[in-house]
Amino acid sequence: MSPTETKDSESATKREIEVEIPAQEVTRQTEVLIQKYQKVARLPGFRAGHVPPSIIKQRFAEEIKTDVVEALIPRYFRQEAERLGIHPVSQPRVTDLHVHDGEPLRFKAAFEVLPDVKAEGYKDLRADKPEITVTDEDVEQAVTDLQERAAKFDPIEGRALAEGDFAQVSLDGIPKDAEGQPVHMDEVLVEIGGKNTMPEFTERLSGAEIGQERTFDVKYPDDSQDQRLAGKTLTYTVKVLGVKHKILPELNEEFAKQLGEFATIDDVRKRIREQIESERTHQAEHEAKDKMVAELVRRNEFEVPDSLIERQIDIRLERGLRALAAQGLTAEQMKKMDFQRLRAGQRDQAIQDLKASLLLEKVADEEKVEVSDEEMDREVEALAQQSKQTAEAVRARLTRDGGLDRIRTRIRNEKTIDLLYRQSA
Repeated sequence: MSPTETKDSESATKREIEVEIPAQEVTRQTEVLIQKYQKVARLPGFRAGHVPPSIIKQRFAEEIKTDVVEALIPRYFRQEAERLGIHPVSQPRVTDLHVHDGEPLRFKAAFEVLPDVKAEGYKDLRADKPEITVTDEDVEQAVTDLQERAAKFDPIEGRALAEGDFAQVSLDGIPKDAEGQPVHMDEVLVEIGGKNTMPEFTERLSGAEIGQERTFDVKYPDDSQDQRLAGKTLTYTVKVLGVKHKILPELNEEFAKQLGEFATIDDVRKRIREQIESERTHQAEHEAKDKMVAELVRRNEFEVPDSLIERQIDIRLERGLRALAAQGLTAEQMKKMDFQRLRAGQRDQAIQDLKASLLLEKVADEEKVEVSDEEMDREVEALAQQSKQTAEAVRARLTRDGGLDRIRTRIRNEKTIDLLYRQSA
């Protein structure tokens, strides 16, 4: 058989083929199944295992027909696709099924294939090469941050909280709308008048003394960094346990030595400048590579199979939900999410991701980019260390779930992007 026209004849990814399974093969499979049913069938008037084939065939006609179809269609679909040189990327949708005793089994199978991808113009790509600068102000801000992290807090006796003090408190927060999780914290420091302190805490705790409690509402903005609190109003009960003031360490040789193998603060500043420059260079290269890949996608328009798009949306949603769970989102809260809207919102980026991956694979083929066994071993070793498992256990798990192929593809794509970036210089 040869491929028939699809319903969407202009589609580069949809195919439909007709398959015919010889009658003798259908008969052979039917007889095999009848024998299996004979071994387990329990029918009145017959000893176990001795029900005549004719009775089995009559009594279990529909079940046997279903089993024949399920046994033969996948095998013959694969054989026909291989014969035609077609590589499906989705499960076939079977239609026009013809199953009758003594006749060939016929069906049509609709499925998707990868498009013929051509990475046009990839040698002409040019990446941005921004100039990286690190100012003295950047360095001094980083030094100040180190000072802040090394600060000590000494108690103040005999007076109430004032601007610039740190209140040592315990607090309980209850959501006013009864949605969300309560907040409980012990021994937390709140800076009175601090730039990161919610105004309500500064206003209501100013003038409070040790042992006093204050109750007040706090309205969190919709864009709050903590998604659990964004847009919510909580009623807090706060007890003042202590009044403290912050003491910053002096910027001297002793402080420098506490930070590592540094002789002077200037050595610390030098290392900080190098680190900031390295981080900004890495970030700039990452952004430049993203723009370069986006330009490669823009230059090459092609259709992506719907099945792969849905699979990529699943991957993106799974990553997003894992991130939300890590931030404290509960299973009950996840159940209330509008997944249909979330899936729709992920579709455009999923298509971009797939196009980029297919184009990079094509470029890798053209440029003969390969991933060595040593590179794969290093990746598996790194995953083993992260998960506190043996490399053998990680490799076995990845082999079972297809993870090794995904890792190899990712590394190959990354190497291809690096190649394009170097060529664009």
